[in-house]
Amino acid sequence: MKLRRGLSFVIGGFIGNCIVKTIFSESDAAPTDSEFDEKALDTHRVDSLNLLLYTLLLILTIVTIWMFKNRRLRFLHETGLAVIYGLVLGAVIRFSGNSQSVRGLVVVPKVMPRKASNYNLATPPEVIWLQLSRRGKAAASLNKTYSYTFKGEVDDVVSNEIEQKATFDPEIFFNILLPPIIFHAAYSMKRRFFFKNLGAIFTFAFLGTTVTAFVTGGIMWSLIQIVPNLARKFSFLDTLYFGAVISATDPVTVLAIFSELHVDVNLYALVFGESVFNDAIAIVMTRAIQSYSEYNTVQEGFEMNAFFYAVGNFLAIFCSSFMLGSCLGISTALLTKFTRIRDFPLLETCLFVLMSYTSFLIAEASDLTGIVSLLFCGMCQAHYTYNNLSPESRLWTKSLFELLNFLAENFIFSYIGVSMFTFPKHHFDISFIIIAFVAVALGRAANIYPLSMLLNIGRKPKITLNFQHMLYFSGLRGAMAFALAIRNTLSEARQMFLTATALVVIVSVIAVGGSVSVLLQWLGIPVGVEDEIEPLQGRRQANYSSTRPNQPLPEPGPPQESGLADTTPRQAPPKIEKAWLARIWGGFDTKYMKPLLTNSHPTLIETMPKFCGPFARLMTTAEQLTEMYYRTRDDSDADLCIADEFEGYNVMVEPSQQRLLDY
Repeated sequence: MKLRRGLSFVIGGFIGNCIVKTIFSESDAAPTDSEFDEKALDTHRVDSLNLLLYTLLLILTIVTIWMFKNRRLRFLHETGLAVIYGLVLGAVIRFSGNSQSVRGLVVVPKVMPRKASNYNLATPPEVIWLQLSRRGKAAASLNKTYSYTFKGEVDDVVSNEIEQKATFDPEIFFNILLPPIIFHAAYSMKRRFFFKNLGAIFTFAFLGTTVTAFVTGGIMWSLIQIVPNLARKFSFLDTLYFGAVISATDPVTVLAIFSELHVDVNLYALVFGESVFNDAIAIVMTRAIQSYSEYNTVQEGFEMNAFFYAVGNFLAIFCSSFMLGSCLGISTALLTKFTRIRDFPLLETCLFVLMSYTSFLIAEASDLTGIVSLLFCGMCQAHYTYNNLSPESRLWTKSLFELLNFLAENFIFSYIGVSMFTFPKHHFDISFIIIAFVAVALGRAANIYPLSMLLNIGRKPKITLNFQHMLYFSGLRGAMAFALAIRNTLSEARQMFLTATALVVIVSVIAVGGSVSVLLQWLGIPVGVEDEIEPLQGRRQANYSSTRPNQPLPEPGPPQESGLADTTPRQAPPKIEKAWLARIWGGFDTKYMKPLLTNSHPTLIETMPKFCGPFARLMTTAEQLTEMYYRTRDDSDADLCIADEFEGYNVMVEPSQQRLLDY
């Protein structure tokens, strides 16, 4: 068997049982501390150079995008620039000549292990202990045992040090870079328009992502059968797993241009809301497919028990992660409400950040999904905790996560470009890559157009055809798909998944993301549309102290949105259409959750039954009791459409009329 593929455990593993002894002669002197110090300094220098290269990439990206914005050029987003600069840097590292080579030792076991052994070609050892010793009287005192980190199979055992250092542990993406991106998406969402389109968002995110994964996987499986060399490498579960990975969208480029051009807020909400939940569904779906593969005992065909086990696993992971994230967000809200930590904004901000990150780590440590937990924790933090924060902490948390999101996202896209040349696990197969592009395009179409037709049956306003086309082109792939693909690249199939995913990300971000402005003009989607103009522009006061209890309150609403189906002019703004789920949750949230977790009115003393009086008084702060009834809406729900009949008003309400607010 070839040396390269005999055992690919060169210098590597986690905790295992391959012990190799290398005997040195008397002339081999033991290394001195100065030699170890020199090696440590060399490693530090290479690490610093590696980080410097990525830092320079980010600086170059920021300066270039500033020049583009200064000249109002929108044909390329900063993420596209980061990818391009990353590709250039990766090519320079790969082909710039020899650098300091990495000292390595090729280890070949004297006896190949059998299949019954603890390790073999399919399951390599988790660690290699390398024992070095000297012959002589003092041999026992000179024995050394070293342990090395497993990096998987390699094709080229000769590589330079900077090329190896330019690649990172995939866990860095999940544990360090992705959490700020996910939390920022939840913490900064425009919840007014999110809840207004909640039904459509859930349909595209939950049902649509599932449809995309299965259609993409099915098309890939069908087309792969035409190519004999691919048909032998992939099972249907493999292609379905790829469909789940590639179904995670990241329309950061599209959303940035939408925001800059003031595209219709409902279209923005649909694209943004789908991408937020889409990532969570994609990662849980990959876990469910893996659980089906582990539970399935049938080599060929479909097993019903394994299917129900996978579905149950999907629901259990998602619901448990949802509950965990919500509980951590609620705990933070209670902590900031009933303590005076707001008197120390720095401590308050630190607590907010650490509690949010804790939700991710607890979920990952509990074998749940940290992305889902962090997503719902961020939504609770924005909806409840934000109202309890001091003004300084509100500003700091918003700015901090916006900064971390920008840096993390651009770093990931830079790394995607660099890794195309430096990551050793890429496997290029032209036929598989072409099939992947075709399947991704058809899978996205199977999501958007049929579900839009289904939603339009009962939706007002309708999702027009030009909006559907824009939704289709907004399905860019990005950080989440790449992070899922790079986690496991041990097999040849997973290496092909990574290469295809990286190319789909690069093409979609550069080509599709750079043509958003042209697509908007070509599809005739209006730009320069202001957010729904309600009494927010001209605030007025309303005193309902003399209003009869059964008399309905005035209901200001928005003008007709541009780009929607119904454009009939009206004398008075109509009532805002809300998703039925938002209407159901709105009353409960206004009466109980907001008074419980924040200092908002009405208090629990006013809304809860009399027999719950002791609990209501316990959970009502002095600030709520002493606060004047004349209030200005200045909290995180200034743009929320759950109970927005009073949005934008300064309302003077008597206690006896407080129940009108719950109408």
